[in-house]
Amino acid sequence: MQLWNQRRGISVDENGDPLPSRCCSLDDVYDARRVAEELGFPFYVLNLEKEFERDVVQPFVNSYLNGETPIPCVACNSRLKFASLDKLAASLGCEKVATGHYARVDFDEATNRYRLLRGRDPQKDQSYFLWELTQDQLSRALFPLGELSKSDARQAARNNHLAVAEKKESQEICFVPDGDYSGFIDRYLESEQQTARLPGEGEIVTTNGNVIGRHSGIHRYTIGQRRGIGIADAKPLYVLGVEPTSNRIIVGYDDELLSNEFSAAGVNWIALDSPAQPIRAEVRVRYRHTAAPATITPLPDSRARVTFDEPQRAITPGQATVFYRGDEVVGGGWIVKNSKQ
Repeated sequence: MQLWNQRRGISVDENGDPLPSRCCSLDDVYDARRVAEELGFPFYVLNLEKEFERDVVQPFVNSYLNGETPIPCVACNSRLKFASLDKLAASLGCEKVATGHYARVDFDEATNRYRLLRGRDPQKDQSYFLWELTQDQLSRALFPLGELSKSDARQAARNNHLAVAEKKESQEICFVPDGDYSGFIDRYLESEQQTARLPGEGEIVTTNGNVIGRHSGIHRYTIGQRRGIGIADAKPLYVLGVEPTSNRIIVGYDDELLSNEFSAAGVNWIALDSPAQPIRAEVRVRYRHTAAPATITPLPDSRARVTFDEPQRAITPGQATVFYRGDEVVGGGWIVKNSKQ
């Protein structure tokens, strides 16, 4: 898949040269072609630049401007890799779509459903990014790396003499390879001649409304952030909330980041049909969060309320929440409201 045109000059270094990417660059297209040649199978490039910008990049920008902290990789997986790519595969007569995700899928005859499972390697598990997949998509999904560790995968590539065996990996969002999200938003809106949408300076306030400083744009802040606030206090200050309507940043202390409850929208149930009663599961609120026991109460319009047994830190609107029972993904949704906001 060709997803992002690096030559647009939005993600560049100080010399104006495109920053290296591990997903969307031309080098990745060449690497994929070379592997296809080495292993002897047909190679196609599916240009999804337009769809990627519409379904991933623009929602990413809008989410930050709305005071959220988005995770675009979920949308990319479900709306591009397992939608557009899946359609292409079907048109070519392919029965399955194999990807490099560290996750597993199997079929449970007892429930007559496909199950999405964590990858065997807990350090590389990517099931968190796949919770939007439907039963139809899971029926055609193959995850060959799901049973392997990263070192196992590299060794398999070495054994097959593949040029990508030692290729470096990146943990950053592919179209923001330097990790400077606010800088990307500045440059993207400038390239689209939409700089009027950029939030200007505003107030930094405490939870009781006292103004203690100024910020340079709400898209530069996320809940739980400590660095970059620029205000001295007896104890470290953290971002507790981002208010787009008032253009304010709310700050406070670390213990104020704890919360028991939040709401989720766009909930997709994988392990079962939409339940009529509350269910128990272990819930993650971001990729590196350790799943914690919670009660999930279904609500109308594909929503749910999640109540943790113990308070969790920095529950952030815009992030994905994923529900687990052991290794199985029960479902997931988008965090839309922290009970303290």
